[in-house]
Amino acid sequence: MTGRAVDFRFEPYTPAQRARWNSFVARSVNGTFLFDRGFMEYHAQRFDDASLLVWRGERLLALLPAHRVGDHCLSHAGLSYGGLVLAQPLGAATLLALMQSLQRHWAGQGVRSLLYKTVPSIYHQLPCEDDRYALFRCHASLVRREVLSVIGPSPAHWPKARRKPLSGALRQRGGLTLAQVQGADQPAAWGAFWAMLTAELAARHQSAPVHSLEEMLLLAQRFAGHIQLRLAWQGEAVIAGMVLFETATVSHVQYMAASVAARRCAALDQLIEQAIVQAQAAGRWFDFGHSNEAGGQVLNEGLCFYKESFGASTVVHDHYLLPCDPGA
Repeated sequence: MTGRAVDFRFEPYTPAQRARWNSFVARSVNGTFLFDRGFMEYHAQRFDDASLLVWRGERLLALLPAHRVGDHCLSHAGLSYGGLVLAQPLGAATLLALMQSLQRHWAGQGVRSLLYKTVPSIYHQLPCEDDRYALFRCHASLVRREVLSVIGPSPAHWPKARRKPLSGALRQRGGLTLAQVQGADQPAAWGAFWAMLTAELAARHQSAPVHSLEEMLLLAQRFAGHIQLRLAWQGEAVIAGMVLFETATVSHVQYMAASVAARRCAALDQLIEQAIVQAQAAGRWFDFGHSNEAGGQVLNEGLCFYKESFGASTVVHDHYLLPCDPGA
């Protein structure tokens, strides 16, 4: 125990708390629009929601986006990251006491463990990794670690192997037009990119996009200020594209894809370089996302090298399993 008596109250989320929840996320220091209920609930039918509001007296201290599967809780399988969302850093001792109280709360609800997906540090507006220390003290196990390839918010030092920028002559020779779609304003453009993305993922990785086109258009409409589509056109055809999720501190690549024609004229490279420059001009990190498979045990070295060729280096994203058995 911490030696500090702190009483916390854990209130299950209900739709009546939607406005309060979203307002808290908007002013949090480590939350992003992914924790807004409008984002969390686009696929609500897939999850048994078990989210919590954490109170101390009359003060709302934290949120925990979560769902339940049997005697196990997750924060959150439907999101890239999860864990406690804070309005401000609480301090190491208070966060430790909160985590211990959270263990007891879940144990009392018949929950044996919580999968806790940390919010990567680059998404924090203030340093607040107290939860990592609390997880350690509460005997959580590191069960997954992913390599995020990121570029800092200061102007890039481009690797010698890569020109900066790719020449406009290359773009002209390829007959390329680079365009940006904010939100869901151009559904036909989204549809063209999604068809290419789906075909590329199926052919190269035997996989499919996490979101359907309909889901992506819904989210892009709800969060037009945070979701954008960048495309490279060759004549009337979309040959490369990327979907960016923009937060206060990070420009994150959610999807990217390029056709055979795009690889001939480095169309995706040009889109990426343009996006990096614009992210840095806004003071944001540029996050390519992870290059891992099999729960982090396999590194796709070719994909990781491609990202690093733009000057990216590694920030890790950790997932912990927190035991919640009585007496934990």
